[in-house]
Amino acid sequence: MKYWILLSRIPFLSVVILPYILGALLAQRLTGKFSPAVFFLGLAGSILIQLAAHYSGEIYDIKEDRLSAVLGKSPFSGGSQVLVKKLIPESKVGVLSYAVILLAFLIGTILQFYFKTGKWTLLLGASGVICGLFYSKPPLRWVSRGLGEIFIAYSFGFLAVNAAFYIQVSSFDILAVFVSLPIACAVVNIILINEYPDYQVDREASKNNLLVRIGKERGAFLYALFVVCAGVSFFIALAKGFPVESAFFYFPVLIIAVILASLMLKGAYRDSLLLQKMCAMTILVNLGTSLSFILGLLMSKIL
Repeated sequence: MKYWILLSRIPFLSVVILPYILGALLAQRLTGKFSPAVFFLGLAGSILIQLAAHYSGEIYDIKEDRLSAVLGKSPFSGGSQVLVKKLIPESKVGVLSYAVILLAFLIGTILQFYFKTGKWTLLLGASGVICGLFYSKPPLRWVSRGLGEIFIAYSFGFLAVNAAFYIQVSSFDILAVFVSLPIACAVVNIILINEYPDYQVDREASKNNLLVRIGKERGAFLYALFVVCAGVSFFIALAKGFPVESAFFYFPVLIIAVILASLMLKGAYRDSLLLQKMCAMTILVNLGTSLSFILGLLMSKIL
């Protein structure tokens, strides 16, 4: 059980859970509609799709993970090492990855045809599967095409927020789209900075992700650019009608993000120990962005 939990990388599920909660709460705020059953089923489906992506990544990134173990693994590189150390048979992980996809499909079917959540329900879920499962899995293997970061931004930014919103009210709203943008920008930076510890390994394994393609210096500039885009899009969302109380919670997050961008531009990624801390803080910036929106919603409702 310990190895399965390690393989599932449970803490990283928060990257989809918080945006999903945000989308559902926004739907309730704008329309007054909220179904607990739909909420929890949709959340379960989202988590299952992310777990499938985790399991697929462990299988199809095993070459890079083995190299990482040899060259020096960090907490943000080399996967869980469960398959590398043969703690669980690869065949079982492969079967489980398809099992959770089938269960997610079943949940989507129940949502669309029993709870009548809308004609786009299954298609939204399918788009998440295509992005997540094939992030590492051939023949698409988005991560080696320099497209993985784009699909991650879609999955954990736009899709997580807007799918949660949609299944509550069977329609989309432009405000939910604006709200998802800073989260999408922040999650791209998680992927981007986590590619730094694996940079040499990925080059040797011909894993041509975005950082391998553009290099570390341009990657640092791109990281800073996404910090700017996240900050600007956050306040655009407020200007479009999201409760301004969210800014109170977001300012500390933005300060941390700007500090991280400054460190990246100064080449702090060359310090492996500092880089580990920056990877952790980048995850906190992403979670803090979603949480700022959520807390702003809750505070505005109280006031």
